[in-house]
Parts: sequence; C-alpha cells; structure tokens
Amino acid sequence: MHLEFSGEVWFWKGPSPFYFVTVPDDDCGPLEAASPMVSYGWGMIPVTAHINGTVWTTALFPKGGQYVVPVKAAVRKAEGLDTGDLVTVRLDVAV
Repeated sequence: MHLEFSGEVWFWKGPSPFYFVTVPDDDCGPLEAASPMVSYGWGMIPVTAHINGTVWTTALFPKGGQYVVPVKAAVRKAEGLDTGDLVTVRLDVAV
C-alpha cells in the first residue's frame, strides 16, 4: 500500500518529546484495515516514510482515531524542517 499526503509538522512535548505529521482522515481507513495484518502491537504500523529525498523506516502511532508519522531528528535536519512546516509525506506499507 502506498499513500501520499501533505501535513504540518507538529511537536509533542510529552515525556519523550518528538515531532509528527498527522495522516489525514481519508487515509486512516485503509491503514486501520491493514493494521491487523501488519501491526506488531498497540496498533503500530511499520512503514517506510519519504519526505523529499529523505527515506527512513518508522512506525505509525494510532492517536485519537488517526495515525501520526514520527519525524526523526535526522530527517528534520536533512530536510531543514521545523514545527509548522508543510510537508508532503509518502508512506509505503508492506501488506
């Protein structure tokens, strides 16, 4: 499964601070349907993520009926990203 969407980078301060991009509602249904086949626990979905020329492996987190894409520090640095930046994300899910 391949998904592509745009979204804003946002910061979660929590006990383990991190940056994310939220998957739009329209793309969450197919991800939820694939979750039982690919999830390795807590609904986490392993993906290969792409922003511009940067590619990394991560896992989508379920959050409030949606999914969020963690954006690692190395990705933010390579792409010059910060909170509020609009990015196009491509996700590859091995189903």
